Amino acid sequence: MGSKTSTVPLWTRSFSLLIIANLFVFMGFQMLIPTIPPYIQSLGASGIEIGLATTLFSIGAVIIRPFIGYFLEYRERKALVIIGAISLLVITILYPVSQIVFIFLGFRLLHGIGWGWSTTANGTAAVDVVPNARLGEGMGYFGLSATVGMIIAPSLGIFLYQHFQFSIIIVVSTILSAIAILLLVIVKYKTPEVVKNKRADEVQFSFFGSLIEKSSWYPAFVTLMATFGYGTIVTFIVIFSEERGLHQIYLFYLCNAVVATLVRPITGRWFDRKGPRALILICATLTFIALWVLSFATSNIYIIISGILFGAGYGSLIPTLQAWVLQKTVPERRGVANGMFYSAIDLGIGASGLIFGILAQVVSIGTLFQISSFFFLFVIIFTIFSGQKKKIKQTQRVTHGL
Repeated sequence: MGSKTSTVPLWTRSFSLLIIANLFVFMGFQMLIPTIPPYIQSLGASGIEIGLATTLFSIGAVIIRPFIGYFLEYRERKALVIIGAISLLVITILYPVSQIVFIFLGFRLLHGIGWGWSTTANGTAAVDVVPNARLGEGMGYFGLSATVGMIIAPSLGIFLYQHFQFSIIIVVSTILSAIAILLLVIVKYKTPEVVKNKRADEVQFSFFGSLIEKSSWYPAFVTLMATFGYGTIVTFIVIFSEERGLHQIYLFYLCNAVVATLVRPITGRWFDRKGPRALILICATLTFIALWVLSFATSNIYIIISGILFGAGYGSLIPTLQAWVLQKTVPERRGVANGMFYSAIDLGIGASGLIFGILAQVVSIGTLFQISSFFFLFVIIFTIFSGQKKKIKQTQRVTHGL
C-alpha cells in the first residue's frame, strides 16, 4: 500500500494554491479573534454583550453550514468558494463602520455566516482534489494551513492591537483576505461526477439532515470534545501570560506552529497506512500533558515545552479528525460532513469560552487549563470505545458468515 500511495501525485498546482489560500483565509480571520473582545469593550459593551460577540458568531456559522452542505451536493465548487471568501472580506471591512454595540453584534452574526460558508466550501474543494489513496496525508497538509493560521494570527492580532489602532488590524486582515480571493480565483477545481450529474430538485433538503452526516458523526463528536478542551487556550492564554508575567507567550505559538508543521508528513502518512485511532490516542495524550505543563508555567522553558507538546499533539489531532470524518463519508456527502466537522469546532470553542468564562470567576486560569485537559482524556476514551465497537462488528460479520 505504501508504494502505491507514494506514486499518486498529491502536490498539484490546485492543491498547493488551495493550501496557501486557506492559510490566508484563516490568518485574516483568526487575527480578529483575540482583538474583538477588547475592542467591543472599548465601545461600551457589557460582559454579556462581549460574550454574545462569540456566541452570535458561532450561531451564524452553525446555522449556515447545513445550507452550504446542501448546495455542495449538486453545485460546482468554484462559485461557492469565491462567494464565501468575498463575504468574509466585506464583513471585515464593515467592522469599524459602526460604533454602536448592537450593530456590531449584528456584524458578528453575519461574520459567522460567512465563516461557516467559507470553511465548509474550502474544505470540500480541497478533499475533491486530493487522491483517495492519500486522503489522510493530503487533508493533513490542508488542515495544517488552518492550524498554522490559528496559531500565528492571534499573536499578530494581539501585537497590532497593543501597538496600533483597531483600524490597522482591519487593514491587515483585509489584505490577507484579498490575497486569498486572488488565489482561490485561479484554482482549477474538481467537482465529483456524481455531484455534477445531480440537479437541485433531485436533492432533498433537510436542515438536520444537512447538519449531521450520520456515517461520520462519531469522529465529529470526538472533535467537539477536543475543541472544547482547546477553547481555554483561545480565550485565556493572553490573560494567563499577563497574570504570570510571561511576556514571551508568543513562544508558545511559535513552537506550536514549527512542531505542527514538522510532524504533519509523518502523521499524514501514518493515517493513510494504519488509520486514525492509534494516532489520535498519541496526539490526545501529548495535548493533555501540554496543558498541564502550561498550567504550571512560571518561565519561558515551561512555555516552550508546552508549545512543543501542543504542536505535536493538537496540531496533528484536528487534521487527523477531519480526515477520519471524510474517510467515513461518500463523495456526494463530503460537503455535509465538512460542515459538521467545522460546526463541531465552532461549538466546542464557543461553548468552552462561555462555560470556562464562568468558572474563571472562582478558579485560577492555571486550574482552568488543568480542568480542560480532561476533555482530551474523553477523546482517548471515545476513540478506544470506537475501536472496540469496530472489532465487535467485524467479529459479528465473521460469525454470521460462518
